[in-house]
Amino acid sequence: MRAKRQVRTWLQLLSGITMGALTLPTASTTSDAQGMRTASASASVPASAPVPRASSRPPSPSSPNGPAPPAPGEPPGGDTSVPAVARLWPVGTRPAVLRAWQPPPTPYGRGHRGVDLAAEPGSHVRSVAPGRVSFAGRVAGRGTVAVELTGTGAPPLRITFTPVRATVKKGDEVTAGEVLGTLETDGSHCPASCLHWGLLRDRTYLDPLSLLPAWLLHVAPSRLLPVPTGDDDGPGPRMR
Repeated sequence: MRAKRQVRTWLQLLSGITMGALTLPTASTTSDAQGMRTASASASVPASAPVPRASSRPPSPSSPNGPAPPAPGEPPGGDTSVPAVARLWPVGTRPAVLRAWQPPPTPYGRGHRGVDLAAEPGSHVRSVAPGRVSFAGRVAGRGTVAVELTGTGAPPLRITFTPVRATVKKGDEVTAGEVLGTLETDGSHCPASCLHWGLLRDRTYLDPLSLLPAWLLHVAPSRLLPVPTGDDDGPGPRMR
């Protein structure tokens, strides 16, 4: 009887082991199934085309994407009109122009950004029109005074004088003919003593002589007019 019970027990153990082997998948079977699912998913998603990257470089002046950018310092379409608001010359009554205004071909090119007026050292330098002092100090070792002219638009016209020892300060309101300072000695700009007179609107240089009305810029020729003298020979001429 004991032998029969042992045989029955071994048969039950063998039966349980067989059933477990049939229900549990092997490691190779699981790995194969996962590989098939990955391959199927990869096949179902099409490969995307490469996306071109946009260039960060600006177009060159010869690029067909647009015209060349404007040169710095010369704003396109800026107001270059100059009203003749001057009431006098900045030095003397009718000083000689030693060198005229010569605009440069490019913002950083060679030229003469103003006019040079003959004047003796120590001469009074006056404002040609009403305005406000926007700068009074030294630039590169040279005395400089700048005045924003009243009623000349926005941004206003700005006149500059150098070399000048300023007697005004920034923020001062000045009238036409008011003394801004005295002319300093400076042999680096002119062969003889001179006042450099500049004119700007924002960053654009303009001709300072355009501020002068015709009656200041051009001197009318002298005329001979008859005046009575009381002599029997009739009126005689006099110089006017």
